[in-house]
Amino acid sequence: MIKKKLLELVNNKNHFTIDACVLKCARQMKLDTNSLILLIYLLNGKDNEIFDYKKILADLGFTEKELLNSISTLKEKKILSISMEKNSDGILEERINVSSFYEILISKILDGDVSSNDDNELYDVFEREFGRTLSPMEYDIINNWLESGISKDLIICALKEAVFNGVNNLRYIDKILLEWNKKGIKLPSDVDKKRKKTEDDQDSSYYEYDWLNEN
Repeated sequence: MIKKKLLELVNNKNHFTIDACVLKCARQMKLDTNSLILLIYLLNGKDNEIFDYKKILADLGFTEKELLNSISTLKEKKILSISMEKNSDGILEERINVSSFYEILISKILDGDVSSNDDNELYDVFEREFGRTLSPMEYDIINNWLESGISKDLIICALKEAVFNGVNNLRYIDKILLEWNKKGIKLPSDVDKKRKKTEDDQDSSYYEYDWLNEN
């Protein structure tokens, strides 16, 4: 009964979607978590939408201070604008607009600053293996791996290692990548060579910690 009510509650809520390149662009602009959440919320709304302060507070669970700070951040970065417009009855209404964010995003894509389709495919691989959508924090972790010079192929190899061991969290994968870096492993072929050598030497030192049970 509880599970049924929970599912009904979830299904009655709005579900927001966001492209990976939007998340990376937002990260490059150094948006804090609340500002990113507000941006995603607004991007999933209508252009030039009426600024319904109370509805945003209710939908996002922000405090008034958090909402005002997030709005201020987006305005400072020229992502968001609020204007006063008359409706059909001649009454002034506040309208909120984030269309300028798309201009910023297009500019960054043209400059090559935002993830390519190859990066997006990497996120897709993680979401397929995990069976769920990645969180903004998880996108950030994967981006950090890429920016630190870890190849996409090696990241996918670590992902498969984790899934094989029944673990589907990025902290576990991060430990695998860290361990491989200590061993000088840079390519998936290096993993195979190291594993084969370990089997030949009957030496278990390759697994210096219990990946399966490490949380």
